[in-house]
Formats: sequence, C-alpha cells, structure tokens
Amino acid sequence: MPGLVVVLLMVVSLLIGALVGLVGRPWLFPAESGATGLPTSRSDTRGDPVGDTWISEIAAIALPSTVFIEVRSDGAGVTGSGFVVREDGYVVTNHHVVETAVDGGAEITIGFSDGTEDRAEVVGSTPDYDLAVLKIDRTGLTPLVLGDSDGIAVGDPVIAVGAPLGLTGSVTSGIVSALNRPVTVRSPDASGADPSSYINAVQTDAAINRGNSGGPLIDANGEVVGVNTAVARDASSGGGNEPGFAIPANQVRHTVEQIIETGQATYPVIGVLLDPDHDGEGVAVASDEVNGSPAVTPGGPADEAGIRPGDVIVAVDGDPVSQPTELIVRVRAHLPGDSVVLTIRTGSDEHDIEVVLGEQVSK
Repeated sequence: MPGLVVVLLMVVSLLIGALVGLVGRPWLFPAESGATGLPTSRSDTRGDPVGDTWISEIAAIALPSTVFIEVRSDGAGVTGSGFVVREDGYVVTNHHVVETAVDGGAEITIGFSDGTEDRAEVVGSTPDYDLAVLKIDRTGLTPLVLGDSDGIAVGDPVIAVGAPLGLTGSVTSGIVSALNRPVTVRSPDASGADPSSYINAVQTDAAINRGNSGGPLIDANGEVVGVNTAVARDASSGGGNEPGFAIPANQVRHTVEQIIETGQATYPVIGVLLDPDHDGEGVAVASDEVNGSPAVTPGGPADEAGIRPGDVIVAVDGDPVSQPTELIVRVRAHLPGDSVVLTIRTGSDEHDIEVVLGEQVSK
C-alpha cells in the first residue's frame, strides 16, 4: 500500500510493514469491569435510520456531552475533543491530546457547547491505548453511552462529533467502512519502531481531522462505538476522502473503568520479542536477545507454554498473521488471564499451543 501514511489527527501514521516489538507491549485491558457505573447500552440491535433525519436527532443528543479540550504549556497549545462518560465529571479523550499535562506540566481547559468552561485534571492516561480520563469539578452532566462495538457491521451509519481544526460542535456523517484494522498511533516525538499504541480499529469514511482526536464516533442508536484517533493519508494524492480510525468502544470501556477505579491500566502479554527481518510466512520470534532483553521472557506466558527463540507464529486462534502488527493487535484484543491458541512452526513441524496471557501495568 505504497505512499500510505497514517495520521494521528495531530500526527500521522498507519501500520504497514514489519516492526520490532514486544508482543503484549502496552495494550491495556482491566481484570474487571462494571464497578464504576459507566452508562450501559440501551439497545442490542443496530439502528435503522430513515433518510438524514437521524443525524440531526443524534447530534442534538451528542453535542451537549461532547467537549472541546485545550491544553496549554509555556505559551504553546494543543486542542482536541472528548466526551462525558459519567455524570460526576469524568471525561474521555486521547492520550496524545493531553500528553503534555499528564505529569502536571500543562493546564487543561474543557469547553462545553453552552459556552461554559472548566479546568480539568488527568485521572489516568495510557499511550498504549491512546486513551485518557479527565475529571472536572462538576456534577449533573449527561454522559454518552458506550455501545457494543462488537455488534457493529461494515456499512452501519455513524457520525463523528468534535472540534476539527478548532471548529467546535462539528458533526460529520459516514459509515463503518471496515473493522479490525491494525493501526498504530505515534506520539509527536516518537519514531521508528517505538509506536505509542496499537489499535484494533474501527475504520470510517466520516470526515475527521486534526482536533477530532478524542471525540466520539456514534451509531444510529446514539451510542458511542469508538473514540476517533487517527486518519490515513495518501501522501502522493495530497489529500482527499481519507479513512479515519477509532478505538472500539468495548476496548474504551474496559480501559476507562480501570483508570477511574485504580488510576492506571494493565495490558496482556505473552512475553516474546519479534524478529523484524523475518520475511517468510507468519511472525518470527527473535532468535537471540535484543538490547539485553531475552527473545522469550524466562518464566513468562510464552516460555511456560513452550515457545522458543526462532519459532514462527503463523496464526492466533486460527486466524493467520503475517506481520508483527497483526499479531500484537490480536493478542491485545484479549484480557490478561485469557487463553489464546497460537499456531507455532518449529522447523518443519507445525502445532498449536495454548498460552495464558500475562499482565503488566502500563507505564
């Protein structure tokens, strides 16, 4: 897919090609959920919009709960979007929107559609999922509902709400154009083989631009099915109708609930390093240590399951993988403690191994 670069809505980049990585590097899912009272889905069926009327109806519901976020530090500013997830002042956005404020080095202002503003603090943030939870000193807010992203289908209508290019209260419409897209989002100063996060993304043709980061992607039921995070851009074309990417709502729900409850998030690991130079079928485990790190973590999930340096992982739960990106995303679509079946090739022998995913705390 030559010339395709994926953009961060603030920065740009799409995962194409091999990269070296620790499978299970920060991809967060909590051990438990449901304790923090996020609003639950009202419907287990997809909406049935008629004409364009549904767009205005959903927009009227979503706009008061969608916020404009400004982060200022040393005279410089970053803007983005977010949305209310609890009536007692919890707001979700992207990590990359508030990155400079995570350690208290910047000031965050949240603006509502009625013109009111509040100062916000970071409850917790993870570059690994590109998600952050903010808190303002306000109650009685109307949260948006996180829907079931596993229930959406290609072709379903959606709208993106946010503040593209600082234009607050903007709404665009489109469809879900693909599911399970392996996408990486890099921080502005990240480079090479050190991506900030991997996303098993929802792809949409609803127009999103810089400033939409952290805003909701909403279905015809008025429920959030994703958090807008990135957009693909073909550098050779100079622009056009670039597809956007959103973090699936089910992933968002797990991470947000864990951050609200504990202030941090965890992610599943299998504990291997990948060989970036492998160009055959599947994804190869490194044959030797890399920068002092062992190819297979001693006592880790992969080691306990019998995976060895140089083995090639050709499938996860029966689904073929051909790039490190695909493998990482497939693993991170699970929770710590879940079991996955990896199809391993050792020499000419191919066999299945069940691996119980480990857990690490995101830094």
